[in-house]
Amino acid sequence: MDQFGLFGNSEYEVVVDQDGECLYYPNFFEEDFFSELKEEINWRQDQITLFGKTHDIPRLHAWYNDEGDSYEYSKVTLPVNEFTSSLKIIRSIIETKLGIYFNSCLCNLYRHGRDYAAIHSDDEPELGKNPVIASASFGVTRKLTLKHKTNKGIEKKVIELEDKSLLLMRGSLQHHWKHELPKSLKVKEERINLTFRNIIT
Repeated sequence: MDQFGLFGNSEYEVVVDQDGECLYYPNFFEEDFFSELKEEINWRQDQITLFGKTHDIPRLHAWYNDEGDSYEYSKVTLPVNEFTSSLKIIRSIIETKLGIYFNSCLCNLYRHGRDYAAIHSDDEPELGKNPVIASASFGVTRKLTLKHKTNKGIEKKVIELEDKSLLLMRGSLQHHWKHELPKSLKVKEERINLTFRNIIT
């Protein structure tokens, strides 16, 4: 990530600029929202069935949407919640700085390094053809890995998602890249991730 730029009056580093775009904004937020988010968000523990076995999803999550739409991913349907005061403030900061509007937010609480997100793309039909996703991080630093789906000649990208940072994914990125938050047994602290997105109805 040796490229830098300015978008919406905020400095960023270029993580991916081929087959989509991924930009990283360190120190995007001035305020620490972690405590408020942990208290306000309606966290839930869901389960997923893989190869005939049912397991707890390795993180807590919750779904927020302006229009009252539920959300499904990995065959798990999340009930809708109304935006909390902290989520409204964080969304407003992103929209003001970047000039991008979002009507939904998927929240994840990683309780320790054993919690993770398996490799995937955010390509559900209700997100539209080329979704714009803004991923805010609060709490302990965790590593995110991006891998191109088809071109083995493109090396994987690794980014350390720091406290109060923002990762912006847009363009055709979800068509061509997958990303994951791998386990890290060295990590003992918590991290909250907010992925703001738009549901197309």
